[in-house]
Amino acid sequence: MPAVMEGALADLSAWKTDHCSLVKALEIVGTRSTLLILREAYYGTTRFSGFAQRIGITEKVAAKQLRHLTEAGLLEKRPYRDEGGRTRDEYVLTDMGRDLLPVVLGLMQWGDKYLQGEQAPLQYVEHDSGDTVRVELRTESGHQVELDELGVRRNPQWRRPPSGPPTSGPAAGEPGS
Repeated sequence: MPAVMEGALADLSAWKTDHCSLVKALEIVGTRSTLLILREAYYGTTRFSGFAQRIGITEKVAAKQLRHLTEAGLLEKRPYRDEGGRTRDEYVLTDMGRDLLPVVLGLMQWGDKYLQGEQAPLQYVEHDSGDTVRVELRTESGHQVELDELGVRRNPQWRRPPSGPPTSGPAAGEPGS
């Protein structure tokens, strides 16, 4: 069963998906190398050469993706200098980058379940307790939510960004994502 589309969203043919948050997110993190750079940042990689080597990408691709993630606000540059060397930049996660962790862990968890056979190569645990970490949909009160229990409704407080008149899709304040 699919999610329950509520109110004006119930008729899928009556609204468009412009201004979709998923599209906006994929514009930033929708490539393999971008997600792998984030994985490495979560694992503690901070130096340009470390990203390129650990992911197996060219320095040109690493430079492009690190610049992209920095401009998008997921990473920030921090200067460092090895003894006897020149000042260089390392890349560290911002709050925005750290907030993406459940998404990346969710993809890993899905890959572990459906693509790794009987055993996943890594375990993700709470460091102090050793308890397994899982990404799940839960309500604010802690109830686990399955797909057919998920309601999708228009946010009455959302307003179309003032970027000019829409070329297509719903009018301001109508469903859009």
